[in-house]
Amino acid sequence: MSLPDAALHAAAQQYGTPLYVYDAAELDAALTRVRAAFGAARVHYAMKANPNLTLLRRLQAADVGFECVSIGELARAAHLGARGEHVLVNGPAKTDAEYRLGAELGATFILDREEEVRLLPPAARVLVRVNPALNVSTHDHLATGAATSKFGVTPDQTPRILQALRAAGHTALGLHVHIGSAIRDAGDFTAAFARLRDLRAHTGPLAVLDAGGGWSLDADLHGIAREAHAAAAAYGAELWVEPGRYLVAGAGTLLTRVVGTKVTGRPFALVDAGMTELLRPMLYGAQHPVRPLWDRPGTGPWDLAGPACESGDILARNVPLAAPQSGDLLAIGEAGAYGAAMSSTYLTRPRPAEVLYDGGTWTVIRRRETPQHIWALEEGEGTGQ
Repeated sequence: MSLPDAALHAAAQQYGTPLYVYDAAELDAALTRVRAAFGAARVHYAMKANPNLTLLRRLQAADVGFECVSIGELARAAHLGARGEHVLVNGPAKTDAEYRLGAELGATFILDREEEVRLLPPAARVLVRVNPALNVSTHDHLATGAATSKFGVTPDQTPRILQALRAAGHTALGLHVHIGSAIRDAGDFTAAFARLRDLRAHTGPLAVLDAGGGWSLDADLHGIAREAHAAAAAYGAELWVEPGRYLVAGAGTLLTRVVGTKVTGRPFALVDAGMTELLRPMLYGAQHPVRPLWDRPGTGPWDLAGPACESGDILARNVPLAAPQSGDLLAIGEAGAYGAAMSSTYLTRPRPAEVLYDGGTWTVIRRRETPQHIWALEEGEGTGQ
């Protein structure tokens, strides 16, 4: 994100903190980088990274489709009018409701297990998700292509499943692979695409190869794209990709204010955002860049501690800061993906507002919750429905 400090201070002053801010120009630039690297490949945005409707509409206007992994995400796609080739239905445990709504939208289904052949709606268009059984360079919780992962089918099962799909009257479009998120080593993608090419002799030509996403923010997209196109060419297939975090992470920043400081065994800067606003550091050990928005001499290492009564509620360790003071503003970067999307109301903490900076203007794209919003569904008639 390249927003000026003055704009960030103005947003925090106007909308309060914690606050998610997004830079429309960076969102557009990330999509431009993807298209420059992958050329004519069809792009589906992995909605789980950030499902905010304003961001979805901006991507939709740029002819980006959506990969949906829940009934709620499918409902968002339907609300936006996405249909047909612009919708993918993915997930390891799809519900009847997801099959029904996916069929109504004319979506393409990504088969994740063999028994789905008989669960799919009639005459479905289907990609088969292949698990290449690779150990990849990311956190274990983010690795989806390992042999021990719950995702996909084995390469040995794949030809049989393709045949079963055709016999059941479905259109077996091709194959899908996604090995994880925030992959650091581009060689992991090379290995995954090689496993897919090895299947060509057993499957014959196919119409589509979906190479997923998972690229780190500093990934060699052009190198990954060359390998993906080569794998697709082996099948005579059209290439599809599914970026999620790559498109939105860098566009988003979490603004948080210092509440106070303390020193126990470590020096802590206590801030008004924590695990309920940004879970990734606690969940994945994720490290987000932190920038102080004040200028004073001298620096020392400080841990950023959130307000939750949880020892794990630490947003960052050993951040070099000039002595923090109450009211100081911090910008936590690369928070546009899985930040607001994973925020929670644990401790009855209202989720933060979200604002978009576009052409010098701030727009509220999600209002700040109140405690009353949180307990509204617990009051009145029909609370058990």
